Amino acid sequence: MYELVFWIYQDGVYLNHQLVYEAIVDEQTVEGLEELPTSVILNRINSLFSDWEKVDVDSWKNTKGKGAFQIKTTPQSIQIDCYGTEGKTMNKLVDALAEFNCPLYDPQVPQRYDEMSEE
Repeated sequence: MYELVFWIYQDGVYLNHQLVYEAIVDEQTVEGLEELPTSVILNRINSLFSDWEKVDVDSWKNTKGKGAFQIKTTPQSIQIDCYGTEGKTMNKLVDALAEFNCPLYDPQVPQRYDEMSEE
């Protein structure tokens, strides 16, 4: 499994990414994060992956290739668990969230990819 996690800081707020990630995984509310338009984001992902089989309300499976992913949401975050998913598919998910100005946090690295971390 490969995790992709997304959230947006409120203006002027910059927290420890790993601690934010741990709170998100525990489904805690984090002071300083924006609320996300999760249903709009899910609709966008659904349209981008309309050729994938929708296994359930939160899960997609590639019937023409390899990979699957499951999405978990809180009001402040989107967590996408990828199973055998190709890099180009993960990039498509990252790009979809970028449309909402919602940068990727990659807990495997760990690295957050936003304007604040580009030195």
